[in-house]
Amino acid sequence: MLYTREARGTVPEVVQKLEEAAKANKFGVIGVINLTERIQAKGVDFVPQCVVIEVCNPVQAKKVLESNMAISTALPCRISVYEESGKVKVATLRPTAMLGLFGSADLAPVAQSVEESVVRIIDAACQ
Repeated sequence: MLYTREARGTVPEVVQKLEEAAKANKFGVIGVINLTERIQAKGVDFVPQCVVIEVCNPVQAKKVLESNMAISTALPCRISVYEESGKVKVATLRPTAMLGLFGSADLAPVAQSVEESVVRIIDAACQ
């Protein structure tokens, strides 16, 4: 269900690498959410860094949404960069697993293609 890698560098460095790798793989960065800052802004003491990058390939998204608009609840793809036990990790929910929740078997090739791209993006950022 999850694809997780350990990364070299700090959380901000890995986020930057992810953004560059997303663009290199024809994915746009839709948003960057610093969860640590957002939680702290609400007065909650939370220390580990956690940043979520939302990425999307518009051509693939169009195929999915034209087939089943309910899948919009799972878009865009989210990649998390976080600190855990002194290490920086990068993780995402596998698009193939997410698509399985919607019973749209006809979209399996699209989900597989997106997953391969997201894995390439993560792998590039973790080097």
